[in-house]
This record gives sequence, structure tokens and C-alpha cells, in this order.
Amino acid sequence: MLFGAMGPCFILGWRVCAAAAAGPPAGLGNPAPMPADLVLVNGRVWTGVPGAAEFEAIAVSGARIDAVGSNEQIRPRVGPDTTVIDAAGRRVIPGITDSHTHFLSGGLGLSRLDLRPARNKTEFRDRVAAAVARMSPGAWLLGGRWTVDSWEDPESPTRYWIDDLTPGTPVFLERMDGHQALVNSVALKFGRIDAKGPPDPPGGEIVRDPETGEPTGILKDEAMDLVARRIPAPSVNHRCEALVAAMRHANTFGITCVHDMSQASDLPIFARVHQANMMTVRIAAYVSVEDWEGHIEKSKDFRPCDDWLWVCGLKGFMDGSLGSRTAYMRESFSDAASDAKYPRGMLLAMADPPEKFAEHVGAAAAAGLQPAIHAIGDEANHLLLNIYEGLGTKLRGAIRPRVEHAQHLLPDDIARFGRLGVFASMQPFHKADDGRYAGSALGPKRSATSYAFKALLDSGATLCFGSDWPVVSLNPFAGIATAVDARTLDGRIWFPEQSITREQALRAYTVTPALVAGREKDAGMLEPGKLADIAILSQDVLSIDTGRIAATTATHTIVGGRLVWQLPGSAASPTPQPARD
Repeated sequence: MLFGAMGPCFILGWRVCAAAAAGPPAGLGNPAPMPADLVLVNGRVWTGVPGAAEFEAIAVSGARIDAVGSNEQIRPRVGPDTTVIDAAGRRVIPGITDSHTHFLSGGLGLSRLDLRPARNKTEFRDRVAAAVARMSPGAWLLGGRWTVDSWEDPESPTRYWIDDLTPGTPVFLERMDGHQALVNSVALKFGRIDAKGPPDPPGGEIVRDPETGEPTGILKDEAMDLVARRIPAPSVNHRCEALVAAMRHANTFGITCVHDMSQASDLPIFARVHQANMMTVRIAAYVSVEDWEGHIEKSKDFRPCDDWLWVCGLKGFMDGSLGSRTAYMRESFSDAASDAKYPRGMLLAMADPPEKFAEHVGAAAAAGLQPAIHAIGDEANHLLLNIYEGLGTKLRGAIRPRVEHAQHLLPDDIARFGRLGVFASMQPFHKADDGRYAGSALGPKRSATSYAFKALLDSGATLCFGSDWPVVSLNPFAGIATAVDARTLDGRIWFPEQSITREQALRAYTVTPALVAGREKDAGMLEPGKLADIAILSQDVLSIDTGRIAATTATHTIVGGRLVWQLPGSAASPTPQPARD
């Protein structure tokens, strides 16, 4: 077994996770010719510091940056044991933070069925059939990430698509947004779902044939759990290996930290991998639990760890998603795909009624736990901003509340983000994906204040960007490209009025994620005293044609002063190894 048994060790409360020492002031750092542990030269260093010059070289001592300057200023720091990395004129940036992942789920998904590339029903079925042929008898077929919105015939899948392919195999295949799943007849039996019942759970829907009442195999939001809870959990060792795979995948994009929307059961897995000295990505966890008050009480028993693993706060949900038409809107959706039963979408159970949810948010905030609340629909965002406004200025400033997605906004609510000090945690690549059909679902007026990157920045709000992986690709450069050029996956330019500059997008993946997590003294910029989390890029995303940005990768990824990823064939460097302070 790769990972032995050990107890959990994690941090609760973002205010306790920042390092006590801020390090030396910004500048070139230590000019004395003392040998550094690592020296990077010949780079085009974007530090992230507003108005700062572009540098060439960085010196690292231990886990932290010691100096930033020209090649001539930094080369004297090379000693006989110094690791030297030649950036060969490439762009160098602070390590990227993905501000919204489901990291362990993404790692598990790397070895599960991927239906996202399917372009029609035939390809969908072919992929299912091929996956079943490789499976052991009785095992569950898991994965999915399917979407039909860009198909020529966007008919929703049903169990009848796959029942003949999976007669003895229970199937649970999530839609790309994770807010609905396709299950087959075998899985429906596991969930005890048939024409007679059960009724829809609060905040969810069992989609049924309107004439017979038979379930179609599509389960939305809370209804998904009727079957999901019957799926055997992967082993601890399997989950640990999936986490390591997720970190390696992230490092190829220059990602050095993630804000993870974690399940409570993920935390011991993170702790095991941390204790095994296998961490190559820092994890700030936001724990997704229904019982906030109960979790606050339990948090008193937990103790801090270090800069590799900590819990910032709690994750909650206001509503569902646009693709599933469960996002909670002020007015009904505009298209035929809307659900007649829930024409405006729905509030999920934990947010209904909002007044009760406000009590839970207030209790968590008072305990120093940062709320990170999913809100997609314009009315869901409005209600959440009301909840945050009710916390008061002092408490909001202390806990830095987040809105996850902030996807569709009422015009008057845009300015409230900046005024209230609420962080908009957004995923720009969703615009490329959803923009193919969002216009028909919302109409032009509501589309104009969707994915409102520029309007939010102009109003004084702070954006931090992420992927929502595995909902979409973990690639941050695909997100940057979308934020800059507003191009959807079908090639259209959709509401470019909300586009922002490359540097603004890059800051939202580097500088502001550290700020929202309370780690601005330690991370987010390439300055002396900060952690040496650095990415060297294969292309200069600040100057190349926008159409090429998404193809960018990292040639080198450094975390805590150690090389954890190197693109094969790049400049000679030591073998990548796990990073530790």
C-alpha cells in the first residue's frame, strides 16, 4: 500500500493559516553573494506587483524567494550546490492558483469514463459500450461529464439510450456541471426509484415521463443522492493515488495551489498524502457540508498544519446550474429547455428559506470560517448578497466572503460586490462552454450581465478565477483566453463587452486568490520573502495571439523552492521531486 494509516491533520479558519513572518520587504532582496539553493535566469519575470518592472532572474533560499533582479545581480548567488534553471527567454509568473476545484473528484475522473468528447448519440453509446467491455462484473460505471447542448440534436439522454448496453451494470454518469446525472434501470433499482415514487426531494427532481410517470433516468441536484449514496466508495489507497494524479496534472499547467471545494471525507485523504511527503500542490479546502453548525462545533478539535494544507472555510449552495435549468432566476428561463415544473430554477435545500441559511452563514463567519457559496442564477446571487450584507462591515472584512460562480447578475447587484467587499470567484471557461446556449436560455438582456468580468472590475470588485474542474478542463490558460476574447466553443464571440485584459486575467489566477484566502503576505506575487511558487510558461501569454493562449503549458513548475514538474526536453534541471517547506 502506497499510503499507510495516519491521523488527520488540517487547519480550520483561514485566519490561522497565514505564516507569522511576512519576510523581508519587496525589492531585490538580499544582494550579498551568498549561494542560493535555486537560481532562475534568463526569464521574462512578471512579478504580479502593480507597476513593477520586468526582471530576468530569481534567487531562492529554502522555500522562499530571496531576491529578484537582473541576471547580473542574481548570478553571483550561484554556488556549487545551487540548482540553476535557464528560462531561455520564456515568461515567468507566480505559481497559478485555481480558485475553485473539486480536486479529488477530478483525480478520480482521470481514470473514469469521459463522455465530454461525444458529438452525438451514437458516439455517446459507443463510449459507454467500450467502457462496459473493460469492466469487471458488478462494478459501477462512473464518470460522464456529458453535454448535449452543442449537438445537432440536443435531446436529453435517457436510460433507454444505455439500458441495452448495461444489462448487469449499474450506471451513474454526471452531466458536465455536476447538477444532474444519467442513471440506467439497474441503478434506479438501487435507488428504489420507479413510477410509484419516491417524491422529489427538496431541491431536486426525478425527471419522469409526463404520461406514465416512469423515471427517465435523469436525476437533478438533490435527487442525484438517491442513487449516489448506493455507490461503493473507492478505497483509501485509490483516493490517495487519485489525489497524486490530480496534483501531477495540475503541475503541468503551472498550478501550485488550489482552493478546493472539498467533501469532509476528502480531508483525511489530503492529510495522508501530505504526511507521505507527496504534496506538489498546496490545498486550501472549503468543506462542503449540509450541517454547518455541527461542523463548526467539530472544528474546535482540529489543529493547524502548514502552508501545504489548511481549511479556509465552508462551501454551501444557493441553487443549481444553467445547463440543468436549476439556477435560481428572478424571471423564468426563455427557452423550451426550461423545466415546466421549475420555470425559474430552484433554491437548493440548504438555502431554502434564505433567512435560515443566513443564520448558518453568520455562525460560521463569527467562528472565523470563510463562506464560499455557490450562486449561479441572478436571484440566487441577489439573495446571497443580502445575506452577506447582513453580516455587517466588520465581519465581512474579517472573513472575506466569496460568491462561487457569480455567473448571472442583476444589473443593480454588480456594484454591490465591490461596495460590500464580496469576492467574485468565477470560472471564465464556463463562458466558452455555456455561451453556446445561454443566449437562448436567458435572452439578450440577462446575457449582457452574465459572466460580467469587466463590469465587476469596473465597479471595484475583486475577481479570482478558477476552473470548477472536473466540470471543465483544469487548464487555466483556456480560462484566460476566454476572459480576453469572449470566444465560445462553437467559435462565436459572445458579449465581448465583458472581456478584460490579459494582465487582469492573469492577476485573477495569481495575485487575488492569495488575497481572498488571507495569504497575501506569503503568496500571489514574486517578491522577496514570499513562498517560491513559480511557473515558467511555454508561451508568453501576455503577448502572443489570443488564439494561441489556450495551448500554453508550463515548462517548469516550482513549489516551495523545489522543481515538481519539468516538460520533457526543456532546459536541464534536476529530477522533479515533491516540495516541502
